[in-house]
Amino acid sequence: MPRFALKVEYHGAPFAGWQRQKEHPSVQGAIEAALARLELGDHTIAAAGRTDAGVHGLGQVAHCDLQKDWDPFRLSEALNFHLKPNPVAITACARVADDWHARFSAVERQYLFRILMRRAPATHEAGQVWQVPHELDAEAMQQAADHLIGHHDFTTFRSTICQAASPVKTLDELTVERVDGFTGPEIHFHVRARSFLHNQVRSFVGTLERVGAGSWSAADVKAALEARDRAACGPVCPGHGLYLARVGYPDPVFATDSR
Repeated sequence: MPRFALKVEYHGAPFAGWQRQKEHPSVQGAIEAALARLELGDHTIAAAGRTDAGVHGLGQVAHCDLQKDWDPFRLSEALNFHLKPNPVAITACARVADDWHARFSAVERQYLFRILMRRAPATHEAGQVWQVPHELDAEAMQQAADHLIGHHDFTTFRSTICQAASPVKTLDELTVERVDGFTGPEIHFHVRARSFLHNQVRSFVGTLERVGAGSWSAADVKAALEARDRAACGPVCPGHGLYLARVGYPDPVFATDSR
């Protein structure tokens, strides 16, 4: 059975998350239903990461096994036709080796989180950013974020329902930048690691927002990390500002991959 890798973009608002659910719409379910329109029968796809409800995908990667050896371009076009009107798009498709796996072959995942800083309600950006009505100090947040980079026990920034075997992870990047967006100033967080704990990025951002607002200091974030206690974490921010931006593999999978 030929195996195909799919690069997937989606707006998370209508979905209860990536993972297929019986009673709620999911991104996985939408793609599997589209595949069933191309080849009859049940289909199960695997993804690089399971995003939560409301979280978006810019560069999610999944793989599927099919009976027919499709031309990758025609497969992506056919899937996009049958995915309508769901806000899900296959932006690239490639034939991969039979033992290639979207999750287990990945060596890096990158997330983007967007905060919009303005008092007026968001219209065009509603559901795509976390909106706060006050200015945030990006430099102060970066100083605090620097304490989180590296190899640590991230129990403080891990959901209580996280199923990972260990809270110890290596965080390769946590960059904070101020961006002049079209609808107002934004703070962007660029977060990169091989893998993440459940709610880890949202816990980082919610805590760092308190630093940017002046309620916490960089030393407070360092102390929270060292506490290894979920109760020491700051607020967990909402999912709708979070994007799975890119998944990295040892070798480029899609022709559009730049690295």
